[in-house]
Amino acid sequence: MAVVAVDVGGTFTDFVILRGGDGTIYSIKVLSTPRSPEVAVLDGLKRIKEPISEVLHATTIGTNTLLGQVGLEIPKVALFTTRGGFRDVIEIGRQNRPRLYDLFFDKPRPLVPRELRFEVDERVLADGTVAKQVDPSEVEEYAVKARSMGVVSVAVSYLHSYINPSNEEVTGDVLRKYFKYVSLSSRVAPPEPREYERTSTTVVNAVLMPIVSEYIARFSEGLKELGIGKFYIMSSAGGLVDANEAVERPVQLIESGPAAGAVAAAEFSKLIGVENVIGFDMGGTTAKASSILRHEPEVTTEYEVGGEVHHGRLVKGSGYPVRFPFIDLAEVSSGGGTIIWRDEAGGALGSAPLVPGGLIQGLYAMVGGVVRNQH
Repeated sequence: MAVVAVDVGGTFTDFVILRGGDGTIYSIKVLSTPRSPEVAVLDGLKRIKEPISEVLHATTIGTNTLLGQVGLEIPKVALFTTRGGFRDVIEIGRQNRPRLYDLFFDKPRPLVPRELRFEVDERVLADGTVAKQVDPSEVEEYAVKARSMGVVSVAVSYLHSYINPSNEEVTGDVLRKYFKYVSLSSRVAPPEPREYERTSTTVVNAVLMPIVSEYIARFSEGLKELGIGKFYIMSSAGGLVDANEAVERPVQLIESGPAAGAVAAAEFSKLIGVENVIGFDMGGTTAKASSILRHEPEVTTEYEVGGEVHHGRLVKGSGYPVRFPFIDLAEVSSGGGTIIWRDEAGGALGSAPLVPGGLIQGLYAMVGGVVRNQH
C-alpha cells in the first residue's frame, strides 16, 4: 500500500508517492483545475497504479478564496454580535495603516456588509458574569431576516465570550436550525481578548466554511469511488487535521500549502545536520521563504490574509487579521509561472515580479529573523 502526499497549487498539483513495500519515493505532476481543485487531485490519484492507504493533502483553497480566485466566490455571511456599536468593530478595526501618508488609502472591504451585521441584546462582563442572557426569540427573528437576504453562513462574536461562551452557545443552537454553517468565536478563536481580531478570525472562518466544506465533500466522494477512505489535511501550523476539523475550523487551512514546504525544509535540515536554515518554496504563482531554527519552523500566532506584501512581509492593516497559529512565511517573489512584458518603449518591464531585488530583500528579511533569534 502507498501513502500519497498532494500539494494543490495555483498552477500545478503535485503528488509524492511513498511505496509501502520497498520505501521507494516518486512523484507526478498535473495541471491544477482552479474552478474545481479536486478534479486535478482525483485525476492524479487515478494515475497511481498501486493501492493507496491514505492521502495527505495540502491546499491553497483558503487563501485563494480571500484573494479572489476565479470559481471561489466569497459567500454571503452574516455577523451576530453584542448590542452597543459592536457591529462596526470589523470595519473600524485598528489604526494600523499600511501607507501612513497615503491620503487615498482604502481599508480592506469588510467581508460582512453593514446590513448583514445584527446586534443582539446580550452582555457578558469581563469577569465572565452574565449581565444579560440572550433571548432566543430575538436571535430567531434576526436569523429569519438573514436567511431571507440570502445568507448561507453566520459568524457569532459576543463580548467576553472567551471567558464565558454560554450566550454564544445558546445563539449557535438557534442559528443551526436555519443555517448549515455557524462559526462561534468561542470555538474558533483563541480564548483571549482583543475584540477586533477575535471577530475578524470568526468572520474569516465563516467565509471559508461553505467553500471548504463543499470542496472536502466532493473530494471525499471521489476518494470513496477510488477505494481510498482515509485522508488528512495540512494546517497552517504545520500539523495534520482530519476532514471534520477542517470543516469546523477552515481558518487554520489558509496557509496549508506553503506550510507543507516549511515542514519539508525543517525535516531536510535534520537530514543534512544543519540547525538553522532558510526554507525556499517556489510555486507557479508565488514563492515563499521560512525560517527554520533548531530544525523547527518559526510560528506566529497572528496573521493577515488578503493583504499587501512589502519586502516579503505582510503589511499590517492591509488585510484581515486571523488569530491562529501559522508557520511564519515571507512572500519573496511571484512564482515561476509568472508572465512579464516590456512597455511600449521597449525599455522597462511592464510587470517585474521576478526581478531578483525583491526576492533578495525578502530572503534578507528571513535571514535577519534567523540571526536575531540566535542571540
